[in-house]
Amino acid sequence: MTELTDVSAAFGYGDSILVGEQVRLRGVRDDDLPTLAKWEMDAGRMTTLTSWVAPPSEAAAKERIAKWSANETDDLGFAIETLDNPPVLVGNIGLWGARAKDRCATLGIALGREHVGRGYGTDAMRVIVGYGFREMGLHRIQLSVAPFNPAGIRAYEKAGFVEEGRHRESVLHDGRWYDEVLMSILDHEWAARR
Repeated sequence: MTELTDVSAAFGYGDSILVGEQVRLRGVRDDDLPTLAKWEMDAGRMTTLTSWVAPPSEAAAKERIAKWSANETDDLGFAIETLDNPPVLVGNIGLWGARAKDRCATLGIALGREHVGRGYGTDAMRVIVGYGFREMGLHRIQLSVAPFNPAGIRAYEKAGFVEEGRHRESVLHDGRWYDEVLMSILDHEWAARR
């Protein structure tokens, strides 16, 4: 852990806490909303993220993204952008439902379809997990994922998540039932990996 001894150390910590090897997490800008909303409305992408393929309207998608990324409560959302020059918006990520008593939050991540498979999700996962434990003081971070998203599962495992169970046959797509895979990481597991 970083000891903040002066303003320079504080700036250094703040500048580094949301930066990984390939991506940085930052606040969502107004000009991000059209792209994030377009991805939110992508029916194919929705299949990997939800149990219901029902794309929202553009206005509803923009409003929802703006609301959860306002970062005015314990629910936090960030844009994910590359470290390229100029940076490229590749997705969004957040921690929701953080409760002071349990110190637990649920993680969600979504990348634009064209940015999947490049390591951005894995890097963003590592960054948000470190942020959750270092800055939010969380004890547990949890998520759920579809079993037909093996790349997502691998990214979560690389960030230290372990499968802890399944909601059996809880997701229906095209007349077929799928499990919902439950994964989590605890603060001491994350610390041991550092």
